[in-house]
Amino acid sequence: MLINIGYGNVVNVDKVVSVIRADAAPIKRMIQVARDENLAVDATCGRKTKCILVMDSGHIVLSALLPETIENRVTENPVTERGQEDE
Repeated sequence: MLINIGYGNVVNVDKVVSVIRADAAPIKRMIQVARDENLAVDATCGRKTKCILVMDSGHIVLSALLPETIENRVTENPVTERGQEDE
């Protein structure tokens, strides 16, 4: 299932390991390391990074949305046990 992470950018929610606020110093270091290793995907469209999505591939996706906003978008689209969205 794809989820909008802001400004027309989407990610596969099944590949997301965690959603973390980007304001702590260790997280800022994580972002810099990922950028140095070409594992960072910037989906902020030039805005301030408010959270990062850690993907199962080791990549991180930078988002300008708050983690709570992304959480709400995920919970608004419930998935049945068969993996299909409820209608």
